Amino acid sequence: MASAFADRLRKNARHLGRWAARTGLTAWRVYDRDIPEYPFVVERYGPAVHLVEYPRRAQRAAGGHPEREAVLGAVAEVLEVDPGLVFTKTHAPQPWGRPRDGRLSDAGAEFEVLEGAMRFLVNLSDRLDTGLFLDHRNTRARVREESAGKRVLNLFAYTGSFTVAAATGGARSTTSVDLSATYLDWAGRNLALNGAAGAEHALVRADCLRWMDEAREAWDLVVLDPPPHSTSKGMRGDFNVQRDQRRLLSRALALVAPGGVLYFSTNYKGFRLEPEGLAARFDELTPRSLPPDFHQRDVHRCWRIEGS
Repeated sequence: MASAFADRLRKNARHLGRWAARTGLTAWRVYDRDIPEYPFVVERYGPAVHLVEYPRRAQRAAGGHPEREAVLGAVAEVLEVDPGLVFTKTHAPQPWGRPRDGRLSDAGAEFEVLEGAMRFLVNLSDRLDTGLFLDHRNTRARVREESAGKRVLNLFAYTGSFTVAAATGGARSTTSVDLSATYLDWAGRNLALNGAAGAEHALVRADCLRWMDEAREAWDLVVLDPPPHSTSKGMRGDFNVQRDQRRLLSRALALVAPGGVLYFSTNYKGFRLEPEGLAARFDELTPRSLPPDFHQRDVHRCWRIEGS
């Protein structure tokens, strides 16, 4: 029976719900595969819920978790949400080179959520990812606190959440670089939602690796959150963050102004930092970079890096 799942979900919702209300969050993780027998992630996004199943190999072969419908019913009941606002997905291992942001739907179920003083648009239906990585909440807060009067560069910008953090923190200017026109448009809408759509916030569509080779400016704060790997048609060759980290980090550090800082993060499982040969000081922020609503503590690795 799914009663154990429902009990844990209820306990988490009560405890974390109070925390989310105190901190001004309407987007937060309620359940994070807490019970091994129920490998689900449940996230609240305003009035809606995002439910993702992480089936084990045997469950994938059998078509999914045997109590999936009971879990879905428990989510709707415990969180008091209309079943029509519970968006369900299944996470499957991705073959090498397959885009992790492939479309699942064209339903366009978009919602606005709050993260303290910041506002973001999320889409719960069309892709596996929602457009807002909740595990980076603490790092976004750091970027916001450190951005006043600074020039900020966001590489592999995705939907621009770090750019929003910088802009609302008083950045003098921001530059967001991403290869996806869809995500750059999304980033622009997020900036506009926060009253930061001026010319000082540049959106650049480009292959980040090639763009870094050609960039001649310097920024006071740089955010680097690349995908684990990519074989996008718009890139020269393939990219793997473990294999290519020195090339990536050396290029990014070259764009940091004297006295500036680079934030680097990756969700590549088993990532091993290889700082040899890089003239910089590395301060690993994980696990303290992970917010309290994340039960799984290996969701990302994050460093604050200062050049020598």
